[in-house]
Amino acid sequence: MKKTITAAALALASPAFADGHADDSVTLQLQWVTQAQFAGYYAALENGFYEEEGLDVTILPGGPDIAPPQVLAGGGADAMLNWMPSALAAREKGLPVVNIAQPFKTSGLQLTCWKDTGIEGPQDFRGKTIGVWFFGNEYPFLSWMSQEGIPTDGGAEGVTVLKQGFNVDPLLQRQADCISTMTYNEYGQVLDAGVSEDELVTFKYEDMGVATLEDGIYVLEENLEDPAFVDKMTRFVRASMRGWEWAGENPEEAAGIILDYDETGAQTEAHQVRMMGEIAKLTAGSDGSLDEADFQRTVDTLLAGGSDPVITAQPEGAWTSVITDAALN
Repeated sequence: MKKTITAAALALASPAFADGHADDSVTLQLQWVTQAQFAGYYAALENGFYEEEGLDVTILPGGPDIAPPQVLAGGGADAMLNWMPSALAAREKGLPVVNIAQPFKTSGLQLTCWKDTGIEGPQDFRGKTIGVWFFGNEYPFLSWMSQEGIPTDGGAEGVTVLKQGFNVDPLLQRQADCISTMTYNEYGQVLDAGVSEDELVTFKYEDMGVATLEDGIYVLEENLEDPAFVDKMTRFVRASMRGWEWAGENPEEAAGIILDYDETGAQTEAHQVRMMGEIAKLTAGSDGSLDEADFQRTVDTLLAGGSDPVITAQPEGAWTSVITDAALN
């Protein structure tokens, strides 16, 4: 299914070439391995949407040892996908990343707990062990606990944070009372392991009022000073959002594309179809533009970190609508 197209055919078919654009290359660094979480980009690649914009796009899968901000800073990618807490923390520490598009409107992050632990609300986390992802994914949890007034250094009145790997074993093996899960991935893995929903209680960050933006597209601020780069990113975002729209309307076909591009062979069709269905809920209502209210909600959550906030000041210049304004028009 990995299509090729000749330069001559592209020149005839592509509006970008008709407008005199050169064939530009774009490298995108994913936040994780090839899966339906990134279906819009693979759909745009497979269906020729990038080609129609005169773009030669390379998608780099992520993994447990790959930090997208480091890849971007080192020049290994033109754009990266990142959760906003991680991106804003990196920006405050000196890496000038800027959000240029926000395909994900809603958060899929949640805690999944054993019901028999007696946990009914956040205050019941005290004295419990909770699995948390790190590498920037810990920021929403730490901010949430700070707002609840719950220490994260253990003890009867605090929570013991277990540095969670990217699997659900700590919950299944009772090493943790709760673990981090995504609605579209790990939660399904828990159910697939034979656990029934009646045995679990979940806390969606979105429902708890501490949801932060996920899976935005980020570039380095200095590159936005180059009109050619801005033009290239405009075409990239426009084609990517076409890909997301197509993937949402064709979940089974989108899952098939993911399987074609998954070089590990670790994914299954049933899992990817289910994931795509859940992902579509998170991208619903998004045209790629960042809602300023959503941005501020994320910032306010991160600033409300007590003595150890994720960020310490209101970010300036951390996002721009220039790319999406041009892409949508």
